[in-house]
Amino acid sequence: MLEKLKQHLISRLGNEVENMDLVLSKFKPIKVKRNEFLLRESEPCNAVYFVAKGCLQVFVYDKEMNETTRDIAIEDSWCSELISFGSGNPATENIKTIEPCELLMIDRAGFKEMMETVPQFDKVYKQILEASYANSVYRINTFVALSALERIQWLMKNRPTLMNRLPSKLLASYLGINKDVFSRLKSKL
Repeated sequence: MLEKLKQHLISRLGNEVENMDLVLSKFKPIKVKRNEFLLRESEPCNAVYFVAKGCLQVFVYDKEMNETTRDIAIEDSWCSELISFGSGNPATENIKTIEPCELLMIDRAGFKEMMETVPQFDKVYKQILEASYANSVYRINTFVALSALERIQWLMKNRPTLMNRLPSKLLASYLGINKDVFSRLKSKL
């Protein structure tokens, strides 16, 4: 698992990464079964996860306890509830495994140490923040203007592996579409 993280960091920073062994030593490999919570809303988020294998869902519950999915993190991506992680305040989102996962976890203390002592790690963190923000804003702005069918087409074009990998209910939640509408429109494509 650490080799996947190392390759991910090299792809972002180049081959000459100082302190790579120190950075990798701060990550703890963990294996998590399907449908396990890594974070529940109202708990403080104490970790950032790198997905080596598997799939994570970041979501909130509505008043009827239906899930509204903000993000789906798959291999070679990062996942956390960054506002809670940075502040130590209770999280407003949940993070759950959708598939059995192999993750590399870094806790707040290790993360803070890396930010202060390894300049390249700070650069990776900023890239993660920028990508997360850009993805969220793009999805919100795009989805406001798209019909349900266009959202499904967007998913097929921009995240095609999710269509075959995840259940319709989860994909509908991610796209902000009723699951029955999603199934009906998907069958027409």
